[in-house]
Amino acid sequence: MRIVELNENTKKNLLEDLLKRSPNQYTQYEETVAAIVADVRERRDMALLEYTEKFDHVQINAENIRVTEEEFAEAYRAVDPEVLRVIRAAIQNIKAYHMLQKRNSWFDAQENGIILGQKVTPIASVGVYVPGGKAAYPSSVLMNILPAKVAGVERIVMTTPPGKDGKVNEGTLVAAKEAGVTEIYKAGGAQAVAALAFGTQSIPKVDKIVGPGNIFVALAKKAVYGHVSIDSIAGPSEILVIADETANPRYVAADLLSQAEHDELASAILVTTSRGVAEKVNAEIEGFLGGLSRRDILTKSIENYGYILIAQNLNEAVDAANEIASEHLEIVTRNPFEVMTKIKNAGAIFLGEYSSEPLGDYFAGPNHILPTNGTAKFFSPLSVDDFVKKSSIISYSREALEKVHKDIELFAKAEGLTAHANSIAVRFEK
Repeated sequence: MRIVELNENTKKNLLEDLLKRSPNQYTQYEETVAAIVADVRERRDMALLEYTEKFDHVQINAENIRVTEEEFAEAYRAVDPEVLRVIRAAIQNIKAYHMLQKRNSWFDAQENGIILGQKVTPIASVGVYVPGGKAAYPSSVLMNILPAKVAGVERIVMTTPPGKDGKVNEGTLVAAKEAGVTEIYKAGGAQAVAALAFGTQSIPKVDKIVGPGNIFVALAKKAVYGHVSIDSIAGPSEILVIADETANPRYVAADLLSQAEHDELASAILVTTSRGVAEKVNAEIEGFLGGLSRRDILTKSIENYGYILIAQNLNEAVDAANEIASEHLEIVTRNPFEVMTKIKNAGAIFLGEYSSEPLGDYFAGPNHILPTNGTAKFFSPLSVDDFVKKSSIISYSREALEKVHKDIELFAKAEGLTAHANSIAVRFEK
């Protein structure tokens, strides 16, 4: 990995480099995605099935597009019982964490005849997109479905691309079933997003679409936003570690590689106050690479977006971390909780040398669907809040309105909206 001194120039160059990975930079694909979305909206199942054959190289029809109970049963037989045990243990942790996020409706009744409040209602139907292809991620299935279940969503529709054999990965199916999915359809890519957004003969329209995917999925979600709600536009994975001289270089190297293995665009950054730690981490990374299965991806990721930055002090390291606003942030310092209080921008924060990032990916409970590409400055992790909507409640008695009606009429007339003013005034005509 590149070892460079942290200064304004290196930070500026790094940020520019990282932002190149954003889905918003891939405008050359927007026209293609828009055409697919429009075609599915117009021709519905016919277009959806044609694109499935074209891109996934498998023939799916209206009779077999939905996963059957027999396919679920087959998946349960194929999954290692120990893996199923771990999935169920993870579900308990994830569900317990998200239960703490639940909000209740509230009302504030005042003595003067005014009642104000907020009504919290679950979204009726949600579409969960789950990537297929080379890798299957049952953990992401849990992270998308369980907050929706906790929120009270009635219909959770999942789409995922089938393999060439027309089947869905057994781990994906079992995780979805355990989490409480309503139905699963064998469709992927931009065409699946369009089907969820507008509905086809086979796939019902939903109110919101969540879940990560490739650049075509990300751009399709962007294209249908407004017709439905979406969670966010996900970019490549990233990790940033803040470390001082007390950090274990071997642990830090392993954690950096844990995210770099996702794909060639993944970013792994170490910001440290110790050059000695920087050099040892670099050596440990070289040592690890030879024994890891995704060595080619790791090598490209580190060459393209791997950095070790030497900071003068922890305050400078924190400033850099806040500017980068990483998806995953690990703090491995003498007093990580103290450093954490200075962090303003991060998707998820891991404190101490035994809080490795994969703990959050699989088991601890907090959601691992996180803001990427610096969007942690204004976005949050996926949560129960993403699956509810809020309505304001207003109730005034005649006596309460009488005290303020002239003020409201004055305000309305000042804006030139005399019908607004009249709506209040008619209630006090003599």
